[in-house]
Amino acid sequence: MSKKPRKSRKERNAEQAERQQQVREDAKARCRPSRDDLARVLLRQIITAAQAHEDKDRALGKVRDSLTNDLERQGFAVRECEEVFHDIADRYSDGLYPFRPKRHLMPS
Repeated sequence: MSKKPRKSRKERNAEQAERQQQVREDAKARCRPSRDDLARVLLRQIITAAQAHEDKDRALGKVRDSLTNDLERQGFAVRECEEVFHDIADRYSDGLYPFRPKRHLMPS
C-alpha cells in the first residue's frame, strides 16, 4: 500500500482558503451571525444595561473591571483596556444604534 505524497504548504493553504471562503458564503446565504457579531451585540446589551442601572458608575465599573481583568490575563495593557471600554461605553450612551447595517442581510 503506497502512501499519498504530502501536499505542499502552498496547496494546503489554498485548499484552506477555499474552504473558509465557502464557510463565509454559506453563512452569508443563511444570514448566520458570526461569533464577533454576537459578541458586539452582547457587549452593547451589557453596557446599556449597566448605564440604565440605578448606580450607573458602580455598575459600569464592575463591567469594566471584569472585562479588563480577563483582557489583562491575555496580555493586554490595563490602561489601554480601560480606555477602549470607556470609548465604547461613551458611544453607546448616546442612544444611537451603533452598528452599521449589513446590507447583504436586508430583504430586497
